[in-house]
Amino acid sequence: MKQRTIKALLRRPPGVQQLRRAAFGWSGLFAVGFAVAASLAALSARPAAADAMPTNTIMNAFVKVEPKQIDLVVRIPVDLLRGLPFPQKGRQFDLAASQPVMPLAVQLLSNGFVVLENNAPLSPTAARGRLSVDSDRSFEDYESAVAHVDNAPDLNEQILVDQADFDVHLTYPISSPTSLFKIQSQVAADLGGGTKLLVRYMPLGGGSRAFIIPGGSEPMPLNPSWYSAAASFIELGIGHILNGTDHLLFLFCLVIPFRRMRGLFSVITAFTLAHSVTLFASAFHLAPKGAWFPPFVETAIAASIVYMAIENLFGPNLRRRWLTAGMFGLVHGFGFADILAEKLQFAGSYLLLSLFSFNVGIELGQMLVLALVLPVLVLCRRFVPERALVVTLSTIGAVIASYWMIDRFLVLRQNDWPSIDDLISAARWPALVLLVGGAVGLIRKLLQRRLVRRAEEPSA
Repeated sequence: MKQRTIKALLRRPPGVQQLRRAAFGWSGLFAVGFAVAASLAALSARPAAADAMPTNTIMNAFVKVEPKQIDLVVRIPVDLLRGLPFPQKGRQFDLAASQPVMPLAVQLLSNGFVVLENNAPLSPTAARGRLSVDSDRSFEDYESAVAHVDNAPDLNEQILVDQADFDVHLTYPISSPTSLFKIQSQVAADLGGGTKLLVRYMPLGGGSRAFIIPGGSEPMPLNPSWYSAAASFIELGIGHILNGTDHLLFLFCLVIPFRRMRGLFSVITAFTLAHSVTLFASAFHLAPKGAWFPPFVETAIAASIVYMAIENLFGPNLRRRWLTAGMFGLVHGFGFADILAEKLQFAGSYLLLSLFSFNVGIELGQMLVLALVLPVLVLCRRFVPERALVVTLSTIGAVIASYWMIDRFLVLRQNDWPSIDDLISAARWPALVLLVGGAVGLIRKLLQRRLVRRAEEPSA
């Protein structure tokens, strides 16, 4: 009975018999079973729970550029400075007894913040610090923050140990106010990205800008030049696509059935145009809002991989794959925009250039991946039957992406569902599918006509 059921399921029109033998032969079953087992084993590992972190990990800072100096004023939660031996009286700091410790604290913090001018580290010529109650409002603006830190503290003030900040004011001499300045935080470096430095940068004669710098990151430029902004965002785009496992898996499933690079041109073009549209739109705050949207995008990206892998299993229509690539490219563009959102703050006044550079970096990364993957697929086809290879690799992709999709959907369920306004905002995006699809289809037809004309031209 079981054998007849299988035969009935596998019954296909003439010409598909080879697919059945390749996909369900003993060698094919062994390869698929091994791939599934290996994928599940790799995915079963869970990261260890992180150690308990301080309750407050946000440091507030001002960076002001003057003609001959740059001033850094920072408020650090004492939770991040537990190694400093400030004397205590019960649950309060003993401010009088803490004064001899202040030079040590200021010195440690002057080493904890790295300020560079044209990539050369600067050394502070003046440094002051004090303990403050965390309800103090001095850091609402630069002038109040400087005045508060520079003034002598009231030694009779009561500051609770668990409700305290440490404020520091560092002054660095500079050679020119138009230099390229960078800043890096090494305070509480053991917490890595768990700490954040909120910087309000005030250049000489210009408007202020705000940055959020995660702990443990490389020195971040405060006023990048156009070429440094372009270079850094190209590098960011390449790094993002090479580290984006889900994007790479989608690209891999996209190209598995193709035997020649020529047929891939319209597919990659459609994917590029589509994710460029949503990437730029998100950068200008045109994407749907709400806590539900990022996990929805992540779930949809995983679903796009599952769909592409299943399509490979049942024999895709490669001539229309460009349309599928364009549709899912819109979704992947939102995924690219998610990582770009927190980095655009470092674009300075070169927003469009940085967006374009990031997109160029993504395309360079894609081309690098394809340059490595396609020759490997060609080599594998010499030793493995065509359909057996496609079925095995697509099954691996489907298993991995299915795990991601379920895991991400569970995260999505924990968020509130979109409101009516959110749905109205999102409704315009399906129209982009038609727009991008039409644009790619037009380009494809124009190229085909050009190739036909060249073929019909009489040879010299």
